[in-house]
Amino acid sequence: MMGRLRSCGQVALGLLYPPACVHCGAEVVRHGLVCASCFARLQVVIAPFCRACAVPQVSVAMLGAAGLCPACERHHPVWGQARAALVYDSVARELILKLKYTDQIDNAAFLAQQMARVGGDILVPGALVVPVPVHRWRLFRRRYNQAALLAQRVAKLSGLQCQPDVLACVRRTVPLASFSREARREEVAQAIMVRTPRQALVRGRDIVVVDDLLTTGATAAACTNALLHAGARSVSLLVAGVVPARPDIDIDQPG
Repeated sequence: MMGRLRSCGQVALGLLYPPACVHCGAEVVRHGLVCASCFARLQVVIAPFCRACAVPQVSVAMLGAAGLCPACERHHPVWGQARAALVYDSVARELILKLKYTDQIDNAAFLAQQMARVGGDILVPGALVVPVPVHRWRLFRRRYNQAALLAQRVAKLSGLQCQPDVLACVRRTVPLASFSREARREEVAQAIMVRTPRQALVRGRDIVVVDDLLTTGATAAACTNALLHAGARSVSLLVAGVVPARPDIDIDQPG
């Protein structure tokens, strides 16, 4: 009976609010999708890409024997592997920014599906899914942490445990959008820690850190260092979007 009532409710909701593309509003078959036109404009990350920074490469010849780009071969990031669903450009940029800043949390469903697709090899059985944290004052203003929304959906799709409160941002950082790589790293280096009650949960586990975007890797490095210090066996990154490699923004940083 409850199942029938739920189905009837979903049908009624669909009649009142027909499924629409989360980007342009065009009609789609179900909620949480993008239309064919918008999907064609997405730069989906597929091989070849660097296994450490997730940046797509023009050719497999650009990758070394371990599947790393030249920058990551010179200075491997502190985390083990990274996967990104989309290149941060055009439609993907708008989807992520609207999720982050304009309360369009329905975008999380589509982005999480793409993340689970590309992150299948790091979302291993027994792994713990952990979102990048935000400071409590920023959380108060936004009312939600977009990384936590993504992490919870990715974990559900992958059949894994998600623990949203493992990491804490203990120092309020300024917005990093206009910061250089070095300035970002200095700003967040001491801002993130593993909450004491969650250290036992982290110890000896494979951790997948989830965020909306990977740019310079400063925040991801701070999260990784905190988790490894707490005894995590490995740390991988899974993000919705990755910024294409540029001379001023890259992940060519010392470990």
